[in-house]
Amino acid sequence: MLCQGKSILLLSLAVLASCGQSNPTPPVPGSATGSLDVIQPTVPVVGGCAIFPPNNPWNTDISSYPLDRRSAKYIAALPGNLHPDFGRDPHYGIPFNIVPSTQKKVPVHFHYKSQSNPGPYPIPPNAQIEGGRHATGDRHVLVLQQGVCKLYEMYDAYPIHHGQSWRAGSGAIFKLDTNKLRPNGWTSADAAGLPIIPALVKCAEVKAGTIEHALRVTFNQTQAGYIHPATHYASDSRAKDLPPMGLRIRMKASYDISGIHGQAYVIAVAMKTYGMFVADNGSNWYFQGEGGRASRCWNDNDLDQLKNIPNTAFEVVKTGKILR
Repeated sequence: MLCQGKSILLLSLAVLASCGQSNPTPPVPGSATGSLDVIQPTVPVVGGCAIFPPNNPWNTDISSYPLDRRSAKYIAALPGNLHPDFGRDPHYGIPFNIVPSTQKKVPVHFHYKSQSNPGPYPIPPNAQIEGGRHATGDRHVLVLQQGVCKLYEMYDAYPIHHGQSWRAGSGAIFKLDTNKLRPNGWTSADAAGLPIIPALVKCAEVKAGTIEHALRVTFNQTQAGYIHPATHYASDSRAKDLPPMGLRIRMKASYDISGIHGQAYVIAVAMKTYGMFVADNGSNWYFQGEGGRASRCWNDNDLDQLKNIPNTAFEVVKTGKILR
């Protein structure tokens, strides 16, 4: 049985489970199965595609991970409150496009060719662009192609001749059936070299009541270093207290969210369980959700509750060494 919300499902990879059972209880020895089976965790599914294998860092529960020894110093260097950078206004958030396996591919010309996967990309003529067609910001264009289950993501993207071709700052292709990272030193459509679609808070999963993946977060100042699965940095600073790209931050288990309700509560639980990756330079504590045509799903009053959560509600977990 598949528990479905719009284009996103929570799919058990090993057993059939009822809705809400993200971790089914495995059979015990002596039961009808006659053996102790290994039960795989669930993974997010978008457009019929599992978003990376179950053991991928995006899908890893970090609630019991040890603290990074510099956790307190990192958090002290990152003042401010949490801020959802999305809502009912379709110009906020980051939209994504789901296209069929038959979608025609078009040429893409990249400014940063050496760190971009070359085209063509399966971009529809009416592709949603972050901020809208006249936006002057990051202008991400994100595409998930069904059937082949690949992500095609672009930064600073502009259509040429009504989408017959595109130009962009950078672009990346991610195969969703593998944990393979981009080469060290390579960016993506995100400064950290990470994919974006897996990181977004999506309407369907919040409506279903559970988010089972990490989110992305930005900070004004970062250091010149990255931690896998990030592969790129965007800073000249060697200040040890600034976060490297790929730093994994979680909400403290001790932080009381019992007074939070609705959409904000689902997001807060995900932050305690899966946390957030530092993915780009931007305003402190801004994290991203689905935008564009899907924005009508958001309840701004619900989301605004998250703006009262201070930096001190968070901590940094140890996931790997800093690379440069």
